[in-house]
Amino acid sequence: MKVAFFLIPKNEVVFLTPETSMRQALERMERHSYSAVPLVDDQGYFAGIITEGDLLWKLKNTKDLNINGMEKIMLKDIAFQSKKKPVRIDSRIVDLLTAASEQNFVPVVDDQGVFIGIVRRREIIEYCAELIKEKEGSSFQAEGR
Repeated sequence: MKVAFFLIPKNEVVFLTPETSMRQALERMERHSYSAVPLVDDQGYFAGIITEGDLLWKLKNTKDLNINGMEKIMLKDIAFQSKKKPVRIDSRIVDLLTAASEQNFVPVVDDQGVFIGIVRRREIIEYCAELIKEKEGSSFQAEGR
């Protein structure tokens, strides 16, 4: 099995750029009900993951910051609490599973580091659940029930 089996391609993924304002990021995350979004730079390279927590820490630690002030703060100027790394498209499945155990989605890059999509933990769990159901079903039939 390959990472590509689970891949949601970049053109179907909500992502932001480091030049996106804090306000725009909050609004986009709210609109899509996401708590984290990948960042992709102008050349298409993976640049990190921005989370609600990162935005909240920036808000907490910036004196007198309001919604208008958030328009002036770019995501590149916000410290990321999480330094999650992407997996490469040619990675072993065990590497994908390890990464997915720590985050809701795993960014995927090609061999040049260009962002090509994500793998959501949900699809991995659904796939595993289906395998277990099939296995239980075949065990059930083998027992003659």
